[in-house]
Amino acid sequence: MAGGNHSRVTEFVLLGFTNLKELLFMIFLLIYVTTLMGNLGMIVLIRTNSQLHVPMYFFLSHLSFVDICYSSSITPKFLSGLLAERNVISFNGCITQFFFFVVFGTTEAILLAVMAYDRYVAICEPLHYLVAMPHGVCVHLVVGSYAAGSLNALVHTSGLLQLSFCGPNLVNHFYCEMPPLLLLSCSDTWLNKMVMAVCVGFIITTSVLAIIFSYACILITIWNIRSAEGRHKAFSTCTSHLMAIVLFYGSAAFLYFHPFPRHAEDQGKTASIFYTVVTPMLNPFIYSLRNKEVRSTLRRAMNKLLSCMYSHRSRSNQTVADITCHGGVSRRNKADT
Repeated sequence: MAGGNHSRVTEFVLLGFTNLKELLFMIFLLIYVTTLMGNLGMIVLIRTNSQLHVPMYFFLSHLSFVDICYSSSITPKFLSGLLAERNVISFNGCITQFFFFVVFGTTEAILLAVMAYDRYVAICEPLHYLVAMPHGVCVHLVVGSYAAGSLNALVHTSGLLQLSFCGPNLVNHFYCEMPPLLLLSCSDTWLNKMVMAVCVGFIITTSVLAIIFSYACILITIWNIRSAEGRHKAFSTCTSHLMAIVLFYGSAAFLYFHPFPRHAEDQGKTASIFYTVVTPMLNPFIYSLRNKEVRSTLRRAMNKLLSCMYSHRSRSNQTVADITCHGGVSRRNKADT
């Protein structure tokens, strides 16, 4: 982080993906719209149904909110770049994008660990679940996740602002991310790389250890359940969470613990697609399709919506029929007169 910001570069060019831009635009636009609709739908479903007002779904609603913000910090600029000849982003815009990307990325990593702890308490200590996880504790855990994400982003963003960027300004990525930006700095980036490795390593290691410990206890508890139906019911509440963990942590670990040589940047872009674009889209589907309570609540909500639409349509048709009938009677009365 030596040097100080004597940057001569005022903007960066995001190289992104150079082939099949129109096709990629349509694909990622569809993914982004699906991400917004799926996660917003999950939030509305949880907030409007009292059956889902429990800690597990409180955390899930915040995960959906984080996924919306996480994807929105990158995807709109990515989509506009696919339609432009040169995808240019200002230096300040690049730093801002990086800051919010790190905030919500770190928050999601910690939230996944918090949700693992929630499953541990629910399955291993079911009689004390509501006592151990009251609403106040849940709020503190969520606020702590956002605070840790903001602190981590502040550390790395401050480090980037201490570097000098003298050119070139071609970022071989589709958004402003730490590894490709460090390759463009004309300052010594050794300290930035060390801080990044330590912070990312600490967050991933502690989160993964918390997840492993929680699920180790869960597996032991499930193993001691005598009925096969009981074991299946207990484990089915965890499978969706495990799938989300594998998608997010697997792709993030590949990017951050991968070496920095330039020939590996294309692989980094592919890995980034998974945890910045694909995972936020898949999360609501993973949790809704694999969760019986969410499926049944969604089914009731859809039936209620369809019933309301049918009732409204029936009333509209009846109103038209009444008007037509009234008009016919009026015309007959005039004719008789």
